[in-house]
Amino acid sequence: MIELRVLGGESLLKPLKIVDHDGDSPDPPFLETYKKLFATTDDPKNRVVAMEDCQLPIIDLRRLTGGETEIKACQEEIFEAAKTWGFFQVVNHGVSGEVLEKMRKEQVSLMRMPFRAKIHGGDLGFAAGNYRWGTPSATCLKQLSWSEAFHVCLNDVVESTGNTDLRWAMENFSIGVSKLCYQLVDILADAIDENPSFFREACSLPSSYLRLNRYPACPEAHQVLGITPHTDSDFITVLHQDHIGGLQLLRDGKWIAVKPNSDALIINIGDLLQAWSNDVYKSVKHRVVTNATTERFSTAFFFCPSYDTVIHGATGEPVYRSFSFGEYRKQVQEDTRIFGDKIGLPRFHLHTN
Repeated sequence: MIELRVLGGESLLKPLKIVDHDGDSPDPPFLETYKKLFATTDDPKNRVVAMEDCQLPIIDLRRLTGGETEIKACQEEIFEAAKTWGFFQVVNHGVSGEVLEKMRKEQVSLMRMPFRAKIHGGDLGFAAGNYRWGTPSATCLKQLSWSEAFHVCLNDVVESTGNTDLRWAMENFSIGVSKLCYQLVDILADAIDENPSFFREACSLPSSYLRLNRYPACPEAHQVLGITPHTDSDFITVLHQDHIGGLQLLRDGKWIAVKPNSDALIINIGDLLQAWSNDVYKSVKHRVVTNATTERFSTAFFFCPSYDTVIHGATGEPVYRSFSFGEYRKQVQEDTRIFGDKIGLPRFHLHTN
């Protein structure tokens, strides 16, 4: 028996028995472990429908080093994208190609280790709980995530004693994208006439974390998602994805596919920034679809505050009651345990009659 955790990342404290499994295969035993779910009738209403690719707003951050007019135009584009899309892409973002390439290489090597090795912490000496796969609380296929990940607190990266190449890659990737996060939240705070010092005081590398994702090829891609629809429980997420594609976001009630861009990092607004901005910025539901023949990799950096940081509306009439990040995570964890999904910000909404 081993404690499994739902991808996305709250511990469900619900042990699942791992069935016999090919010791050399990197893939978790999805079909064997969730065979009762796969034995149910395939409902056409739950089929994953292919979507057309969409090009997210692309913002060239090099313009932030230009003249005053160019800087203001770039800042305005960031503000509009965060407000109307909740997702956008950035190029010339300051994270070197060498670091991104090294991060991908080391991540692929780690995630292709035998499944049995990964559940014991992989090649870094991490605790077994850092490795997560599937959805232990799933009661139907639409709740199942066909994916695996190492969910790593940045403190663990610094203190790890295993693979030094992977540790170097994670450290340098995290340093680079954290600088990018500070740059973006400074701009987004200024755009609503708020002091960005809040983020400098609340967020640091130790309070943020990485998730190294792998989506194995899925023979049931027509009815199983890589990650089920969700929003992120942070301020900002920075995603580096490969060329395979699969990320989709919900816009105007429809799922649209994000076209991969090898030169860009994807930015999405999290729940905490939506609450802090009183709904000026949007935390948008997104999901990942599976691929029937090809595995997919992505690396996500979650820009988070310390657990005792209090989130409250920064401007105007408050939309949500004040809450600490720790309280929010605890509520998400509890809702996931009971309902199989997070409820998120609606739990903290100040309802009006």
